[in-house]
Amino acid sequence: MKVTQEKLPSSQIGLKIEISPEISKQTYEKVVQNLSRTANIPGFRKGKVPRQILLQRMGIERVKAAAVEDVLQSSVDAAIKQEDIKAIGNYQIEPSFEELVKNYQPEQPLSFRIAVDVPPTVVLSQYRNLAIKAEEVFFDENQVENYLAAKQTELATLVPVEDRSAQANDTVIVDYEAFKLDANGLKGDSIEELKGVDSKIELTEGKLLAGMLEGLLDMSSGEVKDINVTFPADYPRPELAGNEVIFVFNLKEIKTSELPDLDDEFAKEISDKETIEELKLSLEEDFKKKAEEDTTEKIHLAILEQLTKNTEIELPETYIEQEIKNILTQTAMQMEQYGLDVNTLFREENLPKLKENARPDAIQKIKEKLIIEEITKTEGITVDKDALDKRVEEVKKELDGRPYDNDRLIGFIQEELSNRKTLDWLRENSQVELVAPSSEPATVDVEATEVSEETTEA
Repeated sequence: MKVTQEKLPSSQIGLKIEISPEISKQTYEKVVQNLSRTANIPGFRKGKVPRQILLQRMGIERVKAAAVEDVLQSSVDAAIKQEDIKAIGNYQIEPSFEELVKNYQPEQPLSFRIAVDVPPTVVLSQYRNLAIKAEEVFFDENQVENYLAAKQTELATLVPVEDRSAQANDTVIVDYEAFKLDANGLKGDSIEELKGVDSKIELTEGKLLAGMLEGLLDMSSGEVKDINVTFPADYPRPELAGNEVIFVFNLKEIKTSELPDLDDEFAKEISDKETIEELKLSLEEDFKKKAEEDTTEKIHLAILEQLTKNTEIELPETYIEQEIKNILTQTAMQMEQYGLDVNTLFREENLPKLKENARPDAIQKIKEKLIIEEITKTEGITVDKDALDKRVEEVKKELDGRPYDNDRLIGFIQEELSNRKTLDWLRENSQVELVAPSSEPATVDVEATEVSEETTEA
């Protein structure tokens, strides 16, 4: 077997493999003998089928295909081992398998090419003395008050209201049904999956589809009302995305929240603190620490962004496809945690678009990982064993008895601590300028999206 090697783009190695006539003939004969021993042909005992009968019944193309497959499996593995190539993932064959079978002659040499994905080479450019700008995150006293207010809301008691109509922040109990619009823009067919009985809806800004909150406000108990609602264009259910429907709401009951007092009893109920003042001081310390951690995270992200701009890496498709798979898996897990139906998004027809959208993030994540690993190795940065053991024990406690693979857990934490230590080293060896946070438009609240989903799937 003769092997010629060449470097290809996208972190691939090309191999031209030439199989001698002798090996080709031997492989073909071996396949014929194996088929003769195992073929079940009426009128003949196994192992006693004449060669011509076997080829006639099995078909010459089928026999050739089996021989070519045997040649490929043995020769590709041998060529990769012979050339000492660290292959990853699958390889591509040229010409195609079908064409190889068509042109295959057992007594003739067989030549083909394969392209093999290999781990990429990372050639580091400048990574010391980087000039970095990152936003500084500040502690806001309102964070403590907002946290306590949210906890008050969680512990609030719903009390029926009988002497007024629905107001903002009330909770209403409704029956509802949605209808498609007909050609005249009037109420058409009912949408079977958009029905609810005794559904609880919070009349809070950001938690309902646009138009629904405005329509429900000022309704009275016993009132029935039609509300036109247009679903967002990016709504996860394609059959509803961008479409206008008519919801018919029957408001059955209005309830308002009675909040608990912010006193020492409240502090004991939601924390291990004895007084409300102790709780406020503890929360302030936590939010200040969180602001420092968020600032560090922004610095690290700015460093990673600069490093990926400075470093050219040819990534193998195998790495990219695997990272896309990881991203989509994480997305599915997050949807399940929020109680959303994964199947509404991960439909077969949606997968190509989902993979395309995830590709830029996948490429960025892989580059960041490879660059940090290379800097870690170059600078000889290591993780202290005591720090590793401590973190492992912390994570095991957080898992709270849930099953885990110990070796994988340790490996994951080892990588996490190593990356963090290298990023801290890069920060110490960079010129970091902290700037005030930029004013950005409000982002969509994940919890609000969840409530919106519940309202339309109850």
